[in-house]
Order: sequence, then structure tokens, then C-alpha cells
Amino acid sequence: MRLDYHGLLPEAVGFLLLPRFSMMAFFSAVEPLRIANRIAARPLFDWQLISEDGAPVTASNGMTLLADRAIGEVHHLPSLAVCSGFGPEDTLSRPLMAWLHRLDQAGCVLGGLDTGGFLLAEAGLLAGERVTLHWESLPAFQERFPAIETSDELFELGKRRFSCAGGTAAMDMVLEVIARRHGSRLAIDVSEQLIHERIRTRRDQQRMSLARRLGVHHRRLVEAVALMERHQEAPLSLAEVASRSGVSLRQLQRLFEQHLDSSPRAWYLKLRLERARHLLVETDMEVLSVGLACGFTSASSFARAFKAHFGVSPRMARRQ
Repeated sequence: MRLDYHGLLPEAVGFLLLPRFSMMAFFSAVEPLRIANRIAARPLFDWQLISEDGAPVTASNGMTLLADRAIGEVHHLPSLAVCSGFGPEDTLSRPLMAWLHRLDQAGCVLGGLDTGGFLLAEAGLLAGERVTLHWESLPAFQERFPAIETSDELFELGKRRFSCAGGTAAMDMVLEVIARRHGSRLAIDVSEQLIHERIRTRRDQQRMSLARRLGVHHRRLVEAVALMERHQEAPLSLAEVASRSGVSLRQLQRLFEQHLDSSPRAWYLKLRLERARHLLVETDMEVLSVGLACGFTSASSFARAFKAHFGVSPRMARRQ
């Protein structure tokens, strides 16, 4: 959404709904605008739902929303949020790409909720910009668009582009916009109406701390798992993981078995295979490229490990 809106009120915001869009992210963005209008007792924001052909759009949860307009009926907007979910690039047609470029040339600030950044990147509209996405989709985006700067923060608000990680991160981004436009008091009042205890800043982490996710608080073990998560394309040896974590290889083995009921080798392999599955599902990368991106040296070794873990081959997982 725009950082520098100076036009007449209500400020118009467009939401482009793509098939299988994230309903959670969409509602998290719209509801703060509605509540801001009610608390202010005047229309500060006006939003419209747009689909490519003007027809209703079905979200990933199976619910369908009516669109207000087709893209051909919209020629100017101060800002537009692309709302998508699974397989966003599949919905990028030539008419849609041309429409996005026309809006951009007319001064519209474009952004993405959840995986909307994929579509904007595919359309060539994120050059020189920094974008964030849901943490689960970031690795696939980074592999597909290595030249585009990414972050793992909740949201990014720039002069020409904006993005958020989806889910309730959309709420925090819109609350930030409300605060900048109409004061922090209104943003706080809206947040309280939403029973949103704290307005998170863009620098808040998307995920809970690694210690909480693991359910353990042994510092050396947490450091070891963090090292594994950061080094999946070029895996470290277990000896190096142990050394960097400040323990011996034998101690590392005991820590994993005691707290995580797994060996370090099995845990590391599972991390890399989970990432591989996300890349297979969310990108059109070649199977070998996915394997290489997850630290496997050949297609055969990747296929064997993948099938042993998931019970299906990488190609079958993609088809499913």
C-alpha cells in the first residue's frame, strides 16, 4: 500500500483475487480498513475486489468471493494488492501481465500478499525491490528469482512496492499503513477491536524461535539445528556442525538422541528432503536442480533418499 498518498478520501485500494488465493491474508488486510472507517466515523478507505474476467474467485479454503470488476474495467488505482496462494505463476496470463504493467506505468503501487510476489516477479515488476513472502515459500522464490532481494520479515513497505508474509502479517502491515496515514492512536484502536494484542513491526520474525519450535532449550543443540537449517544447499559435515556448536561429535550425537529422538544425520537429511518437497511442489525446477539445491550430488542419490523418506519418487510427488 502507498506510503505517500495525498489524494482525496476515501483512499482506493484494489485487491486482485487469483484462483486459490489465501483467504486468511485477504481478510487480515481488509478488516483493519473496515474497522478504521467505523472508528473514524468517515470513509478513510475504499476497497474493490478485482478478478481477471470479473467472475467470482474461489480461495484455497474452497470459499468463493464475488468480484466487483474485471481487470479491463480498472485503469487507475493508487495501490493494488495481488492476493494469491498455491501455484501463483499458473495464473499469470498475457492480458494480466499487460494490465499490471499499465497500472505500474500509471503510478500504481503494486504489492503481494502471501505468494503474490511470485506473480509480480514473473511479470518483471520486482527489479531492484526487496520482497518478503511466507517463510515456507521463500526458498522456492529465492531459487527461481536469485537476482531479487528477499527478506524473512513480516512485511516490506516501499515507495513503489509492498509485500507481506501472508496470514496475520497482512494485518500488521495494514495497521502500519493506518498509523502512518491517520495516526498511531487510530491504529491501536483498530488493533484492539481485532483483539490483536500487539502491533508487530516489520522486523518481527515470521516464525517462533527455534528453541520453541524444537521444544528444547539446550543452547548447543539449538545452535546445531540452526546451522543445519542455514546450510542445506551445501551441507556441512557433522564434525563441522559439532565444532561450530562447541561440542564434540559424540556429544552432538547424544544431544540429538536425548532431546529430538533422532540422530544428527537423520535430522539433517529430513530438513533437506522437506525443502526439496517444497521446491518440487512450488516451482517448476528440474528434479536434478531441486536435488542440487538441497545438497545432493546426483539425481539418483536424491531420488533414492526422497523415495525412502516419503514413499514416492520426486516426480510422483510433483504430479500428486
